[in-house]
Amino acid sequence: MPDPAPTPTSPPSPPPRAGGFRHVTLRGLAVLLPSILTLWILWYAFVFVFNNVAEPINSGLRAGIIRLTPIMVPAAKLPSWYTVSPAEVEQFKASNASKSGVLSTEAALSEIRQAGLERTWRAKWYLQATGLLVGIALIYLAGTLVGGFLGRRVYAYLERVISKVPGFKQVYPYVKQLVELVLGEKTMAFSRVVLVECPRPGSWVMGFVTAGGLKTAGEILDGDAITVFIPNTPTPFTGFTLTVRADAVIDLPISIDEALRYIITGGVLMPNSQQIAAPAVPAVPGRVSTADTHESPAAKA
Repeated sequence: MPDPAPTPTSPPSPPPRAGGFRHVTLRGLAVLLPSILTLWILWYAFVFVFNNVAEPINSGLRAGIIRLTPIMVPAAKLPSWYTVSPAEVEQFKASNASKSGVLSTEAALSEIRQAGLERTWRAKWYLQATGLLVGIALIYLAGTLVGGFLGRRVYAYLERVISKVPGFKQVYPYVKQLVELVLGEKTMAFSRVVLVECPRPGSWVMGFVTAGGLKTAGEILDGDAITVFIPNTPTPFTGFTLTVRADAVIDLPISIDEALRYIITGGVLMPNSQQIAAPAVPAVPGRVSTADTHESPAAKA
C-alpha cells in the first residue's frame, strides 16, 4: 500500500533582519535621546534662571548706571548712549505722545538713555552675564551670612515672622522641606527598603520605612509597629502611608537609590543583586510561539 502523499506546508517566514531600518533607528534614539533630553532640560533651566534672576538684576544695574553716570563720568567723556540731542528729545516726545499729553523732557531723556544703554548692554555677552554673576555672588553671600551665629538668629526670626503671614504660612514650610531634601540639607528620611504585602495577600509592593508606628496602632496590632511609605510610579515623592507590624515586612538588601530607580522606571532598572532570569511564557493552545515561527526546517526535522 503506497504511503499517503505529504501534506504541503507553507515555508517558514524568514527571521527579522537584525540591521533593519526600524531596529537601527530605535537603537540610535536609545543612544542619542538621553543626551538630547538632558541638554534640553539644562537649557530651559538656564533660560528660567536667566529670565527670572539675571535679567531683573541687569535691569537694576542699568538703572543705577544711568543715575551714576553724570556723577562719576566727566561731561567730556560721557558715553554715546547718554548724550541725547534736543532734536532727538523732541522727535521722541512727538512719536510717544499719549492721550494724557506730551511727555516731559526729563521723562523723554530718561527713556531714550535707558533704551540706548539696553541696546549697548545686550550687544555684549559679558554685560549680559553680569546679572547672573551678581546673582551667584548674592546667593553665596546669603549662605555665608546664614552660616554664622548672628545670621542664623536673624534668619530664624524672619522665618517666625513669615510663618505668621496668611497664605504664605500654608505654602512656605512644605516648599522649604522639599528644597532641603533636594539640595541635601536634610538626610533622606527613609531608613530601610522593605516589601509589604499589599493591597491583597500574595501581592507585594516596595516601600520605605520612615519611622516607628503609632502607639495606638501598636496596641491594636498587638506588637511592634512601623510606618512604611509606599511610593507611586513614576513619581516616588507621592504615595500613601501604611502602619504595619514590624515582623510583617521583608527587608530588601538594596540601597535607597536603587529602590528609587526601580520605582521610577516601573521595574525596568532592577538592582544587580536582585536580577533573575524572566520566567518562560506558558504555551497557549492554538497559539504558535515566536520561537517556533522562526525555527529552521532542519531544527524541526
